[in-house]
Amino acid sequence: MKQMALALRVNGEEKPVLVSPSRTLLEVLREDLNLTGTKHGCELGECGACTVLVDGKPMLSCLLPAAQVEGAEITTIEALGGPSTPHPLQLEWARLGAAQCGYCTPGFVMSAKALLDSNPEPTREDIKAAIAGNLCRCTGYHKIVEAIENFARQRKADQAIDRSIDTTATAVRAVALEARG
Repeated sequence: MKQMALALRVNGEEKPVLVSPSRTLLEVLREDLNLTGTKHGCELGECGACTVLVDGKPMLSCLLPAAQVEGAEITTIEALGGPSTPHPLQLEWARLGAAQCGYCTPGFVMSAKALLDSNPEPTREDIKAAIAGNLCRCTGYHKIVEAIENFARQRKADQAIDRSIDTTATAVRAVALEARG
């Protein structure tokens, strides 16, 4: 079968690949780029295990021809963090025990990240809608939803603390300048 050269932008880096036109993004990520965090699940677009972000939107990589995403920004679970430097969302997942076997976790985390990037204060209903395309055979979903809610709450609290620190620092600088002056 004829091969085609693609330049995929994956996790912020250009990745040249030579693939047949029928290859899916999932196959290219796992087999050509050795990014195995994205999982083979049903390969029918029904389980969400293969979810990646394409230009910030969650997409099922098992249904997506690799050639179709040339020029787009593709983000996989590897971009969020790994065992030595996990993303805070991954830490919250672990803290709550939201993963059982963990096979579905990368897809869930990517769907959650897309939601939180577009909606920093999601409701429980927003969260359920965002992860509706992701299936888990081990959990009852409660801890998954709770992990996303907790992360969103903590991020909001952290941002409030950062704003308070910035305001205090600005006030201290103003007083110092006035005292000199």
